[in-house]
Amino acid sequence: MTYDNTHYSHRTGWLRAAVLGANDGIVSTASLIIGVASAHAGTEDILLAGVAGLVAGAMSMAAGEYVSVSSQADTEKADIALEQYHLIRDINYEIQELTDIYIGRGVKPELAKEVARQLMAHDALGAHLRDELGLHEHINANPVLAALTSAGMFTLGASMPLLATIIAPASQIIPVVTATSLLSLTALGTLAAYLGRASILKGATRVVFWGALAMGFTALTGTLFEKIT
Repeated sequence: MTYDNTHYSHRTGWLRAAVLGANDGIVSTASLIIGVASAHAGTEDILLAGVAGLVAGAMSMAAGEYVSVSSQADTEKADIALEQYHLIRDINYEIQELTDIYIGRGVKPELAKEVARQLMAHDALGAHLRDELGLHEHINANPVLAALTSAGMFTLGASMPLLATIIAPASQIIPVVTATSLLSLTALGTLAAYLGRASILKGATRVVFWGALAMGFTALTGTLFEKIT
């Protein structure tokens, strides 16, 4: 009998960033285009809004991801430096700290202390980073790569409703952009669920639901704005 022991949690980091970027690109750009079109703006104004939304959104995603990853890396580096200081200052306390962690997980006290001693003899810092702080690897985050990835995925997502706007007749921009965006969101949710080995129906449904909700509220905003002005 074959036994599949393949795990997919290692994909969560890049998969989350990719899905977030593409989803935000589709939803925000489509909503912006639909909102402006609902106010009966001209085609050139609608396209300008879409392009401006793509550029602003991509830059915002890049800046946000860069700052976020940099802040996370700085915090983790500070924790590592503090742990190194503690290991130099009081190694016995650190052994007991690790022992208590293992006892709390169900290991017998004598065995827990022996495990703590052996692991710290092999790699004291690594043992504490992993079991005390939950840091399974040394810092390897790349803020620049994260920023470029987020901006790229946002641009890819935003290009779907923008291309639909370009090819659609002026009178059909709203339905064409809506249909294109919902199909793109369905494909995105399906792909993300497949890569994460999650429920495809659930993954696609929640992405489409929130995207449709965002576009609906923005369309309502554009319609109300036209009536007020």
